[in-house]
Amino acid sequence: MTKLDLRRPTLEDKEAVLDLMREFEETTAAHDGGFWDAEHFDYEEWIAGNTDEEMGLNIPDSWVPAVQFVGFVDGKAVGFLNLRLRLSDFLLHHGGHIGYSVRPSQQGKSYATQMLRQGLSVAISKNISKVLVTCDETNAANRAVILKNGGVLEDVRDDTERYWINPE
Repeated sequence: MTKLDLRRPTLEDKEAVLDLMREFEETTAAHDGGFWDAEHFDYEEWIAGNTDEEMGLNIPDSWVPAVQFVGFVDGKAVGFLNLRLRLSDFLLHHGGHIGYSVRPSQQGKSYATQMLRQGLSVAISKNISKVLVTCDETNAANRAVILKNGGVLEDVRDDTERYWINPE
């Protein structure tokens, strides 16, 4: 299995991350775990905004502090993972602590499984002892990733499966 490095994106990662974003935009694929305004995007501002968001600064009232990660394999950005440091009412029902996505051309290579596993390790370091991860009822691939990482189904709400993981 190819090793994936999950880390906060840096200014030096600009071209790799922009390439990742471009693929998501061109394929119109969902990019859970990665958030940007395609119409008014500035990479340097995005990096600064990620830092602010992690500290809970300059975020909308409905948002929670979160850490933005990018998964890299051999220098290529292959996916996003967003770790929310607490849950809002919305996230408790539909989003969970962790959202992630792998670029369409790199799916099916176990990258999502590795990203979630590494994200769970970070959750532990942030004193999150029980992690909520959700997926759409129709997303069998995402369900498999969650189950491989120890997810236990609690219930289904409005077509959203809710899994709890006790990271070790």
